[in-house]
Amino acid sequence: MVAAIAGPGLVAANAGNDAAGIATYASAGSQFTYGTLFFMVLVTLALVMVQEMAVRLGAHTGKGLGALIREQFSLRLTALAVFCLLLANTGLVVSEFAGIGAAFELLGVPKWAVIPPAAILLWALVLFGSYHWAERIFLIMSLAFFAYPIAMILGHPHWGAVGHHLVVPHVEPSKDFILLAVALIGTTVSPYMQFYAAAGVVDRGAKPADYPLIRADAVLGAVFACVISLTIIIATASAIGGTGPLNSAAQAAEALKPVAGQNAELLFALGLIGASALAGAVVPLSASYAIGEAAGVERSVSRSFRDAPLFLGLFTAQIVLGATVAMTPVDVIQLLIGTQVLQGLISPIVLVYLLVLTNRRSVLGEAANGPRYRIAATAVVVGVAAMSTILLVQTVLGWFGLA
Repeated sequence: MVAAIAGPGLVAANAGNDAAGIATYASAGSQFTYGTLFFMVLVTLALVMVQEMAVRLGAHTGKGLGALIREQFSLRLTALAVFCLLLANTGLVVSEFAGIGAAFELLGVPKWAVIPPAAILLWALVLFGSYHWAERIFLIMSLAFFAYPIAMILGHPHWGAVGHHLVVPHVEPSKDFILLAVALIGTTVSPYMQFYAAAGVVDRGAKPADYPLIRADAVLGAVFACVISLTIIIATASAIGGTGPLNSAAQAAEALKPVAGQNAELLFALGLIGASALAGAVVPLSASYAIGEAAGVERSVSRSFRDAPLFLGLFTAQIVLGATVAMTPVDVIQLLIGTQVLQGLISPIVLVYLLVLTNRRSVLGEAANGPRYRIAATAVVVGVAAMSTILLVQTVLGWFGLA
């Protein structure tokens, strides 16, 4: 049953638990212990709705998000959507390969010996395989996430405190808390995930009749991904909660040693490798899908380079750029969290496109958002936009010494 349901929704949601996501969730646990758990419950509900809308568009129209934006909006607004996605994805692709390098460094392997082969393998997976074959590999990569629930259980968290923070809101009126909250939104409801989810449904060849299974895939995938996110926060909070932000992947793994023993580094490294490899393919694919759709050219993992030169050329360029920059001495944790803050600022823009498209009966007919769903989805978009706006205002005021 799971094998029949699992697809683009699960892949897209799990890709959100990438190297940057793991760093952000771990930092949430180390800075605010269990204080962000209720906020993550709200973010989970938001992700479920957003992913469902994305796959519904793909299943009922047979078109990806980029193609629908091109058809339904002006050229300038289409360019804005593509620009926002590329801006957010550029740092992310670098961070995925940096995450792979950091994970192997925990195991004593230098990043220069790992990143180039990893880049070649991910590139070959997409260029020389079909969509269905690539999707199966992506799903297998997702198994690495089970390392984190194990780390959480070994950490023996204070379950009473965990339960309390899951149901009772906790907010701190500090810039650090808001910054992290926006980063949590950015890493969980990432713009590229919506583009990939819709395009993956189309590339899979799904039809409107397949929507019930497609919806189940999106909802279960979002819930599974967020449960993993919660276990990362809880595991880190149990080990070093309240000690401040993390500075390196090694520090995060080291923090788990008192509770997970000498296997802490191995658990953290395995999760980081699987997460980074999965997103290292999905992130550049989402941008390639979006630009290919916006340009109206062939775009499919199942096509050859001759049939889809722009689509596969863009994918190749992103892989090369990401791997090359990741080989430089970058501050991995700061890069990872920084990209999530950028994603959090850009997310509201992409979500507005998604909301408008799913509200239009001219696009989805009877499958368009109903009155209640429209209100709930609008509340999600407004909430994400409000958090991003607060962070932006605080940042600008800080430039002038007013915050």
